[in-house]
Amino acid sequence: MTVGITHSGKTTFAKALETEMPNSVVIDQDNHAEFLHTYYQTLLPKQGHNTIKYSLTQTIVDYAINETNCHLILCNSNRNRKGRLKLLEHYHNEGFTSILVDFDVPEHVLKERVAKSKRTTKILRTASTFEEVRTRQQNETNKGDVIAPIEGEAEHLFVIKNAVEVHSVIRKIIEIADN
Repeated sequence: MTVGITHSGKTTFAKALETEMPNSVVIDQDNHAEFLHTYYQTLLPKQGHNTIKYSLTQTIVDYAINETNCHLILCNSNRNRKGRLKLLEHYHNEGFTSILVDFDVPEHVLKERVAKSKRTTKILRTASTFEEVRTRQQNETNKGDVIAPIEGEAEHLFVIKNAVEVHSVIRKIIEIADN
């Protein structure tokens, strides 16, 4: 499970891990948001939680758990500790080994990535730009339950502060999966 704010490297990491780890699948709510925005925009809620996106994600996850033997790579922000712990408990009960990868990237790097981003804004529902999302997420950090993971939340915790660390974390996760 990835943890981090927009443009911190979660999707790039998840795709790289999926490529290198046999029998794995990335579950990325950004893909689900884009699909819904493209094909079912009239069903999207105007305010509040995007329950249709969460339902779509849950359907895909349930299928992956019940119909495959894939390693699941949950690629979302997962910044709310209570929600993260609830998800981790669910996957633990399903027999999964829990791994958190926290993206603790410096703010100046995030600003630069957002400024250069070519990502579609179709996935955004309550913001018009990724800069708006980044600013909101940065302001939410360390308020309430929006906190970084700590040791003991999952069976394994990795913190990535820069792109150089990505490959070694992927190698360690593959070793865990092989054991």
